[in-house]
Formats: sequence, structure tokens, C-alpha cells
Amino acid sequence: MTQHLHIIGAGMAGSEAAWQAVNAGIPVVLHEMRPQVGTEAHKTGGFAELVCSNSFRSDDAEQNAVGLLHWEMRRAGSLIMTLADRHKVPAGGALAVDREAFSEDATETLKRHPLVTVEYGEIDGLPPADWAHVIISTGPLTSPALAQAIRTLTGEDQLAFFDAIAPIVHRETIDMNVAWFQSRYDKVGPGGTGKDYINCPMDREQYAAFVQALMDGEKTDFKEWEKSTPYFSGCLPIEVMADSGVETLRHGPMKPRGLTNAHNPAVKPYAVVQLRQDNKLGTLYNMVGFQTKLKYADQVKVFRTIPGLENAEFARLGGLHRNTFLNSPRVLDKQLQLKADPRLRFAGQVTGVEGYVESAAMGLMAGRMAAAQIKGEVFTVPPPTTAHGALINHITGGHIETTDSRGSSFQPMNVNFGLFPPIDKIKAVNGKRLTHTEQAAARKRAYTQRAMNEFDIWLGTVTSQAAE
Repeated sequence: MTQHLHIIGAGMAGSEAAWQAVNAGIPVVLHEMRPQVGTEAHKTGGFAELVCSNSFRSDDAEQNAVGLLHWEMRRAGSLIMTLADRHKVPAGGALAVDREAFSEDATETLKRHPLVTVEYGEIDGLPPADWAHVIISTGPLTSPALAQAIRTLTGEDQLAFFDAIAPIVHRETIDMNVAWFQSRYDKVGPGGTGKDYINCPMDREQYAAFVQALMDGEKTDFKEWEKSTPYFSGCLPIEVMADSGVETLRHGPMKPRGLTNAHNPAVKPYAVVQLRQDNKLGTLYNMVGFQTKLKYADQVKVFRTIPGLENAEFARLGGLHRNTFLNSPRVLDKQLQLKADPRLRFAGQVTGVEGYVESAAMGLMAGRMAAAQIKGEVFTVPPPTTAHGALINHITGGHIETTDSRGSSFQPMNVNFGLFPPIDKIKAVNGKRLTHTEQAAARKRAYTQRAMNEFDIWLGTVTSQAAE
């Protein structure tokens, strides 16, 4: 009789792990505490709910590491990527989704699968001893009771960081006599037209006043035990970025490069706030890069100083939540199993990857690993030259440990070419010496082509099985 696989948490990683396991013929019991027990960030009880941005970031598989990860997941029959493609909305060069339709589809797809049993309720400690195969994919908001049980078992302190959520604006309240539609450099991405973002321009004086207002705004207070928790650099609150220097935002989320004000083409904006479509209806727009810990009243006051948003109505204001993750290089093996209790396997952000796609990718790996183990098969991890392999290598050993008073320096990481084994410098193509820009592009193509070839070899060039 085939043993069941218990998966705790039906977020990105848990949903993907369940899909991979059942498609290998393994029955799954999927445990989800929501909506019975909520979190600081989730709004629904749906599976694979997107709680921050609605973007899966770049879909460029030739020049971008996350786009490469998309490609690999599609090749491996990813549920998350199938649904993302099904529910995509215009977003320039990015892959963004209608978050509600995406989550609803994920929930229904898994619930109707004959090998999936869903059980609602919190797992408030270590899983029962008779659960022989478990994937814990509880994400960055693991319930305190389960987190404490894991910490006690491993003897390791949990590491933590704060992650902030960006506001969402009702489209009809944006003044399009001031703002305009345009993707940066008019780039056309998945489902896009080259005019996929709403852009709100600022001149030098408006920008300076805005930065000062961010600095002066009242912020969310931290509890005493939270004060030493660092932020993840890939999702810094906008006011924290502003605090690092008055020009920081102009070189980050508010950079004006590649944009021309359609209402006044002769005057280049000093800074630009971009908003990205958040649902298929096009009624909601997400403020790109505007994660914030400002209190609600100050968010409304400060963000309405942005030209074009003077009368903005917010479907959701920004927020702040505390994330936890394992010291994975110390406590997990190459099969994502807990060294202290190998029946427990981990997936998703709790392992120390950052981002929706990276979390789902680790769920994909964990689901396949568990299925292979249950079937008595040997699972070989993808080579580190692939996006999946590079991530696994990072969280299980690619990190450099420190030995000084700072303790471990392991931090969450998005997929990036810096995690891949290096490629030799490309000096020429067909005898032509390349410029710095051409050389950078050629190196990225070399990374992605190598990864694609080796991922297909690893996968056995099996035709991917998409969600029905």
C-alpha cells in the first residue's frame, strides 16, 4: 500500500509540492490552517495566495535568472507556472497575475484531484510520529507553536527578517491627465503591449518634498524582541531606502530611465512612481517597489502627494510582517530533509529562498524528492548549473559560514546568476570584440543556455505535464 505524503501549508511551495507528488502517483494529505487560523499578511483561506506583489518578476529566460527558473519549472510540469500563464495580466517584461483568480484556480485544481485530501486546522507542534513522510512548507509566517517545536528539535535559533507589502490603488481614482501608460523602454512582455505601467512623474522639488514626507511619516512600532531583526534587501520598505540617501529612490523603484512623459515629452521627469496592473479587470494597480511600514493614515497622506494620485483610493494599504526561516545550511541535507529528523522535509521560503517563484521551485523539488523516496527510488538533485540546482546548493551548502561574533550570516536569496558556477569571460563572438554591454548579455545567454541543456538532461527530456 502506497504511503501518504503529508504537506503542511498550502502556499506556493506546498501547492506545488502536492501537485508534483500526486502526478507521481503519491496520495497527499494537504494541511492548511487558514482560514481557521489567520496570519498577519494573508487575507483569504485560498491556496497559493499572493500576499505581497502580484508579479513573478522577469519572464526573460535568456537574460534573467528568474526567467530561467520560470522556464525550468514549465519544463518540469509546474502547477504554479501553468496557473500563472493562465491568469497573467499585462506587466511589461514581467509575468504578473490576477491574484484572486490565480489562488482560486490553485485551490480548486488541488481540491478536485482524486489523490489530494485537504485537512484544515493548525499543526501546533511537530507532526505525529506515525507520519512517515512530511513536507513542511509553512512559509515565512510559520505558526509560533510549530516554529518553536522546530527550533527545539534542531537546537538552532530561527533567523528572521521583516517583509513589507505595497499598497494597491483603484485605477479609476488615478488622474490620467497627469499620469500615462508606458513600460520602461516600451518593452513588451508576457501578455503586454509596451504600455503596461501607469507612470506618475515628479520634478526635483516634488521629489525632495516626497522623500522628506516619507522620513517624517509615523512608522509602525516594533516589539522589543523584533528590534534587531534585519530587513531582506530585496523587499526594503520605501522609507528605509529613502533613509539611506535622498537620491536612493531615484536609482531604485522611482528611476525615470526609459520613460517619456506623454503629456510633456520635452521635460524629462526627475523621478517616476510606477503602478502595475494587479487584476485581470484592470481595476486595481499595485505601487511598484512601495513596500512600507508607514502607519495607514500617513500612507494615505504621503502617497496622495504623488502627482496623479492626489485623489487615490486604496484597495489595500501597505503593511509589515515578520518572516522566519531556517538556518538551512546547518540543519538541512541535500534532499531538503531535516538532519535531526529525516522524515521531515522543508520547502519554500522557510528554507531561505526569497520570492514566489523560488518558493514554488523548492516545493517542486521537495515534492519530487518525497515521491521518489516513497517509491523507493533515488532522487538526484539538478546540477548547480541549473536554476533549481543553484538554489538548492545555496540553501544547503553554497553559503559561507562566519566564525566571528556575528554568528551565521545566512540570509534569504532570490535566484541570480551569482549563485551559478561561473562562466569564463566571453571576449569575442565570431571574431568580433564585444563591448561591455554586449559581453554582459553574451554571458547571461551562456548561463541560460548551459542551464537549459543540463536541466533537460537531468529531467530526461520528459514532456512536461501541465495542469488540466
